[in-house]
Amino acid sequence: MTRLQWAIVLCAALGVALVPRVAAAAPFAYVPNEGSGTLAVIDVAADAVVAAIAVGEKPRGTAVDATGRFAFVAVQPASVAVVDLAARRVVRTIEVGRSPEGLSLSPDGRWLAVACEEENAVVFVDAHSLLRAFSVPVRGRNPEHAVFSPDGRRVLVSAEDGAAVDLIDVERREQVGQIAVGERPRGIVFAADGARAWVAAENASEVYAIDLRTLAVIGRWKAGLRGNGLALHPDGRRLYVSNGGEATVSVLDAGTGAVLATIPVGQRPWNMALSPDGAKLYVACGRSGTVAVIDTATRTKVAEIPVGKLPWGVAVR
Repeated sequence: MTRLQWAIVLCAALGVALVPRVAAAAPFAYVPNEGSGTLAVIDVAADAVVAAIAVGEKPRGTAVDATGRFAFVAVQPASVAVVDLAARRVVRTIEVGRSPEGLSLSPDGRWLAVACEEENAVVFVDAHSLLRAFSVPVRGRNPEHAVFSPDGRRVLVSAEDGAAVDLIDVERREQVGQIAVGERPRGIVFAADGARAWVAAENASEVYAIDLRTLAVIGRWKAGLRGNGLALHPDGRRLYVSNGGEATVSVLDAGTGAVLATIPVGQRPWNMALSPDGAKLYVACGRSGTVAVIDTATRTKVAEIPVGKLPWGVAVR
């Protein structure tokens, strides 16, 4: 299914017209603010907030569909808000499960995986029909992130109360593996070919490199204090780690784990996202109420954008 066909199906499900709008086509960063109940919209070219969309209580994980027209936002107590990004309003809510947190879309746009903390499960939503499809219990307690592999066949899940990540086979609809890592695993990111993934363990202040062919840890690297969020540069060589306990972002060599730079940002840096060209890294700084913007070439913070109370993360499309 092409992006246009997918957009037509989604618009039909939502009951909205597929009308071209310039605002929806421009590159934007979207920031869920837990304390404000809003989704801040940042113009990536200007690094300025251009809108704040009311989405519901404690918005957390956010994903943008392939067309750039709709965003899915996890909100309390148990739903996902579907946001029309051109109209800048919520057009539907989907009941998923108690305390949804991190979520991601499969690369083909078919499935939305939602980590539901109090369910100890990942709930899968059919992103075409916008209906809850099935749920997969995981061994880890309080799952926070559920991230699709690049081929969409597997989902890695990090759970706050544990020292392992769980592996789900999407077609089989069940957990098929578990990989031991440090305590309180948080952020997850995949290599472009899907052969490797990295996991940040917050309590251990470490990053674990995992070979997904053998499900073995092949690297254990020190991050900054309470490292939690992860982002991988499009070149595949640079790994970024947000260090919540010291208000910095570490730049690591993705192959060796060597620290290439440490960049000061706002307080309690959390989840992050790169601009499409990899030139800028956007870092949600929860206690500062800002998003720090890092120039990835110079490895310096170039802006601090006020966005709202307790920003949780960033999604860029």
